[in-house]
Order: sequence, then structure tokens, then C-alpha cells
Amino acid sequence: MLRREWLVTNGIGGYAMGSLAGARTRRYHGLLNAALVPPTHRMLMVANLDAWIEIDGRRSPLVTHEWAAGVVLPDGYRHLESFRLEGALPVFVWGLGDVRVVQRIWMAHGSNTTYVTYTYARGTANVRLVLKPLCTYRDHHKLTKGGYHVDVEPADSPWPGGQALHINADPGPAVRPLRPLRMITNRGIGMPDPEWWWSFHLAQEKARGLGNQEDLFAAATFTADLNVGETLAIVFTAEEGTLLPWEEALHAEHQRQAELVTRAKLPDDAPDWVRQLVLAADQFIVRRDISGKSGESILAGLPWFTDWGRDAMIALPGLTLATGRQDDGAAILRTFAEFVDQGMLPNRFPDAGEKPAYNTVDATLWYFVAVHDCFQRCGGSEDVIKDLYPVLVDIIQWHVKGTRYDIHMDPADGLLHAGEPGSQLTWMDAKIDDWVVTPRVGKPVEINALWYNALCIVAELARHLGHEEDAARFAGMAERARTSFQARFWYTGGYLYDVIDGPEGHDPTLRPNQVFAVSLPFPLLSDEQARAVVDLCARELVISYGLRSLAPDETDYVGHYGGDPLQRDSGYHQGTAWAWLSGAFACAHYRVYGDAEAALSYLEPVADHLFDHGLGTVSEVFDGDPPHTPNGCIAQAWSVAEVLRAWRTIRGV
Repeated sequence: MLRREWLVTNGIGGYAMGSLAGARTRRYHGLLNAALVPPTHRMLMVANLDAWIEIDGRRSPLVTHEWAAGVVLPDGYRHLESFRLEGALPVFVWGLGDVRVVQRIWMAHGSNTTYVTYTYARGTANVRLVLKPLCTYRDHHKLTKGGYHVDVEPADSPWPGGQALHINADPGPAVRPLRPLRMITNRGIGMPDPEWWWSFHLAQEKARGLGNQEDLFAAATFTADLNVGETLAIVFTAEEGTLLPWEEALHAEHQRQAELVTRAKLPDDAPDWVRQLVLAADQFIVRRDISGKSGESILAGLPWFTDWGRDAMIALPGLTLATGRQDDGAAILRTFAEFVDQGMLPNRFPDAGEKPAYNTVDATLWYFVAVHDCFQRCGGSEDVIKDLYPVLVDIIQWHVKGTRYDIHMDPADGLLHAGEPGSQLTWMDAKIDDWVVTPRVGKPVEINALWYNALCIVAELARHLGHEEDAARFAGMAERARTSFQARFWYTGGYLYDVIDGPEGHDPTLRPNQVFAVSLPFPLLSDEQARAVVDLCARELVISYGLRSLAPDETDYVGHYGGDPLQRDSGYHQGTAWAWLSGAFACAHYRVYGDAEAALSYLEPVADHLFDHGLGTVSEVFDGDPPHTPNGCIAQAWSVAEVLRAWRTIRGV
């Protein structure tokens, strides 16, 4: 119950999440993580709800706390009868004798507002609920050490018979912008009685080698008597203005999620886990305003990532185009076009709003693949292609003449070189102080597969738009890159080098990056070579939920992902398995063997994984060694997206 976690989001970067047991195990766990400058400046405002039920005067907990002293008190998890996802909404069923209480949690889409409801569903006893919101006011990456002043003031409730309180916290000048928190109920009594509760223990933070104690302030006490069939709703919001009553808000969210599944136009025989992934995909698509204009982006993972260029471009086809959200896909492509600089897409947008970082080589190349997928799947994308074509041409020109980090086309062979000492530019980007764990300086295999595809794609778009001279030029560059790739990347061991022309020559380390030479829209290998790559990766790298980042027989292999930041980062790409790679592998397998059933079998274990770790979604990474325990972010955009994209591609949908 502690390792299984639920998650809801609001479409602007805010979220709520927690463990099934109710105990907070992460600093990110809370009922309201508000994105005050969407999709960033995420502030934890409500960390938990200390909930108790009185049945004929006898009090029992519906919450669990773990304390730094090593005590678990209270132990409300013992009363959790069942849990389910209602679409993407967590539903807890509490059972105490003949009393059954059903709890739901959701966020209003587009608003930093969380609803929590308790419905007295069955029983004959007199029932009273007692709720104490446990609050803080901090960046969601930080921890609270208490003692600062908090004002809790009664306010007018927007709902007849309800209660409302305004909370103003002053944690100090380091925490800005400040925004009041409102708490509103539909019934009962609300009494301000703020007090600090000290030394909560966060087990997952301790396991990750990070600070793991936090203080919270109990802001108020809400009490409400319920008859069978009645509901106590409590709402936490950082927004001004009116709020929908809980019944209307719940109906609106159910309706929105139903429309997402309908829009995806899945075949009638699509399995339930694919439908669940459509809802999971929605959790990563967020609003990002640019120069006062509304735009869209993709959060790389929840809870701690912002929008990363690489992750966004890899995830875009699966999250948007494979779910019938073509307009969102086009909007995201336009958003990122605004940030192209010296022929490069940003690696990431910092959480605190600083200028984007551009230390990536593959984000820009994946942009071409995303544009091509948009062109292939969206009949109404003509305007998008016309608008983005000059951006693509400019990117190619910068890569030919050279841009940041010594990224340039080698005039000797037409392949792409990337990297310089101290840089980490590919998706294997772990860096600890000055130590780049997997530097891959030179000509990485997937980078050159992407470079070849970028040239083929821009040539195809040039022909489509009637730019014949451009088309011929880019096609010629692509053919030269293909010839050089085939001549230079094949290793005598029967697979592809991971990097050629590096500081120490060619690197034959067995990694999954070579799969992209088979899986991308324009493959590079002969049938025999492609089959050899797929077969070797299947034997050495495939696990149930993805591909290992390094073969187990390699010297630097690390089979378990865990420990403190140094231990985790040093093993991040040295054997840790990544779910997002399963999409490319399944497509490569299908391309080589043409057996849809066999290819889909590499995706189907996700159906079981949806009941573990992040419920209803797909984790970032897994242990390379059995039993392949999930780890990292509980919800990762490209993990969800690539499984969904590959399933639809192989099914021919």
C-alpha cells in the first residue's frame, strides 16, 4: 500500500498524489500542488487530510501518518476495504462494520483546485466526519521546517450551508509568489485552530538518500454529521472566483475523461489497458504561455520533471496523435518552434522560470520525427507543415555548419558528430558534478539514425510543398549519410557500434540505442542486419517492461536502481531498464518479422504494471535484474506515449 501511488492532474502543471495507505512517503505527496505560473512554480499548499470517522461516538482513523520516531500512528490503512480507478480518479472504499464510506479525489481541469468527497454509502449508525487539513506553503521540491506565522480567517462560503476559510502563510521572502489558500466545504462546521505538527517521516525520500523529515500545520477542524447517501465535500483552491459545486465538478471531469477516450477512436476490441493509457496520456499535456499567447507543452514526468524538449518530442506522437488530439500535437510543435535557437530545441525549461537550457543533440532531431508523424496522421496539417518547414530547414543548416557543443555534420562522411569534454547531449545524460557517466562523444548510433531520418523527412516535406531543389539537396545528403552509416557502424560482433569516432575510437558496448536504426520511419539496415540487431537486443536487453540500458555481461552493468543520488545517477543508464524503449523495440520486431501478435506481446505486460507503482500509468524505469521493480517517476510521459504509439502502429490503427 505504500509503494502504490495515485495521481491526478489539472492540465496546467498542478497535481495531487499520495500512497494508497494514506501516509506521505514523498515530499511531492499532497492534495494540492498548485502551478502558480503554468506549468511551473509548483507550490505544495495542502499536504494531507487528517481524517477521522465517529460511529456512534467511537472514533476511527481514515488516515495514516508515519513519524520520524519510527511510529506509524494512526493506522487508518487497516480500514481501507478496496481501491479502484474511476477513469483516472482514485476511489477509496472505507469499511468499518456495516458502515461504508466512499472517498473520491480529483482536480478541476485548468484550475489549481482539488476536490475531496466522502460519501456515506451504507450503514445504520450515526456518522460524523472530522477533517484536519495539514498544510504548508513551499516549492514542491523542498521540505518544510515549521514555525512561521499562519493566518486562518473565516470567509463567506459560495455554497448554502457550507463553510469557508482563507489561509495566508508567510514562510519568508524565499517563497514567492504568495497566493492565499481557500478551503470550502458543502456542509458542517469549520473552526480555525492552527497548530504545527512536527517530524513527519517520508520513507521514499530516505530511500533516495535525501532529507526525509517535514513539519506541517493543521489549519482548521471541519466536522460534519452525515446520513446514509449524504456527502461531505471539501475543496482546496488557490484560485479566486466561484467554484462549481462538487456534483457538477465531478460530472464535468467524468464527462471530460469519457470524451478523451471517445476522441481516441480505439477499435472495439482494444484492451482495457490501452483505454487506460489514453487517460494517462492526458496527465502530461499542459498549458505553457509564450509572450502572452497561449501555447501547449508536455511534462516529461510526474511528480518532479518540467517540460523537456527530448521527452516532449519523443512523447508527442503517442500522447497526442495516437489519441486523436491532433490540434494539441500541432500546438505543441508550434510552441517548441518558438524556442529554436541556433538550430537547437531546448533540453528543458527550468522549474523556476530561468532561460531554457540547450544541452541536447537529440531533442532537435526527434522534432523532425514528431513533425513527420503529424504530417502522416493529420490530413488537416497543411498549415502546420508550411509554417514549420522553414524552421526545419534552418535546423539542418545550423547542423551542417555547426552549432553548440561541437554538433556538426562531418564533411568527410556526412554523419553527425556531437559532444565535447564535459557534455552529455544524448538521452543517456546522467552527470554527477564534473563526471559524465555516459559521455558518448563522437557519432552516437541513434543520433545518426535520427540525422538520416531528419534529412529524409525534410526532403519529403520539400517535395510535398513543391520545393524540388531543396528536396533534391536534402535527399542527396540523406543518401550520403545512409551509405556512410552502413559502411561504418556495423561491428564484427554482429550488431551496431554504440558510438564511432569517439575520443577512444569506436565503442562496441551493447546498448539499446541501435534499435532506432530499425524502428524509425526510414530504416537504415539490410534485412539480415536488422534481424540480427532485433534478435540480439531481444536476448540481452529486453525485460517485461522495456529494455536495459546496458547488457548484463558488460563490465559496468548495474542491475538495481536505487540508493542515494550518486548511486542512482551512476546506474541510471548502466543497466537500468527504460519503459519508453519498448515502443521502438516492438516496432522494430514487427518491421523485421511482420508478426503483429509477437510484437504486441512485448507491450502487453504493461497491463499488469498499471496496478503497481503509479496506478493507471507507466513508470520511468525498472531494475535490470528480476523482478524488475519499478522506480523513478511513477508517471513518465514517453513511457506511456511509446507503448500507446507502438500498439496503434502495430495494430494498423
